Amino acid sequence: MFAEIITIGDEILIGQVIDSNSAWIAKQLNALGIRVRQITSISDDKEHIFNAMNDARKNADLIIMTGGLGPTRDDITKRTFADYFNDELIMNDNILKGVEDYFASKGKEMLDVNKYQALVPSKCKPVQNKNGTAPATWMEDNGQVFISLPGVPYEMKAMMNDPLLKWIKQYFNTPFVYHRTVLTQGMGESRIMGLISKWEDSLEEHNIKLAYLPSPGMVRLRLSATGDNQSRITTAVDKKVKELENLIGNIIFGYGEDTLQGVVGDLLREKGKTLSTAESCTGGYIAHLITSISGSSDYFQGSVVSYSNEVKQNTLGVSPSDLEKHGAVSEEVVRQMAEGAKESMNTDFAIATSGVAGPTGGSDQKPVGTVWISVATPNRTIAKKFTFGNNRERNIRQSALAGLNMLRKEILADT
Repeated sequence: MFAEIITIGDEILIGQVIDSNSAWIAKQLNALGIRVRQITSISDDKEHIFNAMNDARKNADLIIMTGGLGPTRDDITKRTFADYFNDELIMNDNILKGVEDYFASKGKEMLDVNKYQALVPSKCKPVQNKNGTAPATWMEDNGQVFISLPGVPYEMKAMMNDPLLKWIKQYFNTPFVYHRTVLTQGMGESRIMGLISKWEDSLEEHNIKLAYLPSPGMVRLRLSATGDNQSRITTAVDKKVKELENLIGNIIFGYGEDTLQGVVGDLLREKGKTLSTAESCTGGYIAHLITSISGSSDYFQGSVVSYSNEVKQNTLGVSPSDLEKHGAVSEEVVRQMAEGAKESMNTDFAIATSGVAGPTGGSDQKPVGTVWISVATPNRTIAKKFTFGNNRERNIRQSALAGLNMLRKEILADT
């Protein structure tokens, strides 16, 4: 069971808009047991669209297209879609009523040009767009399905979720697919592979596939299995996840869609503890991650972005002599930063960072990517030195995740 995704729009090809639609659609199809063989981005050109559709139908059972469905002259997908199937556009009364209701709900006047959004190929099954004006269309041809969707992400997702994914599952009778994603922090994929190689070899006999999905600061391990026996598949995968926990449980922080900041937040709330941060090289990024979680005000008190030595001294109480002797990027200083944040904001825990994010500012003794991270707890203060790379954004991200993971472990150890 194969699918192809075609995104249409010059704005994608010139880099003005990032194609997030394809990634989201592919994820939904994968969950249904449908493998995406290719993702193609093309311009708003009739010939290009024809060629892409011809190529896609050679290899796929399902072809999903997004983009080019607006009311303006450069949106030609709908007309091209009809021409491809030797069809004509007709006014659909139900779709027109939906467009009228949409404008009425916004308190806006509907222009004549917007009425043309209700024109759809006569042979298609249209889907009302409740979040916009351009409908989606479902076209069946020689056992293949072509779906055309608007390019606006929230409009596209709403129609895929209801009803298109249900129609796809019914039409193709897709198999059961089960994924478990294990989230790790603190070890690269090569080292992880070395620790779990024998366990990984054992997956084949259960028809389970393993994917390593690294990103700055963490590695996801995704176990996947497909088939008709749901109970057997879920039991086998869950058993292998338990075995994996016994092998590398010390670096596992969550599963599925968990985030480190979310896991840490749940622990703090559960234990009734509070947190503050003192950030130099991360510039407030840890605080940003923490406050990205709804309800973080239950446990997060605040942050000091102590970028200068003066702020480290005057706000966090870092010793001027230690700054002079050891430098800002040092164990001595980062420990005092964490303790100063914890004391000044009266919290149970605090994270502090100080490092050389780069790409400039490094030295032979402290090259770019050198970062000291400290966590102050009710019982002790720990500090650890990390050596990351030379990319500023990755260094900041890795530092933040490393600090959150150090905190996670300390919260668990504090019980």
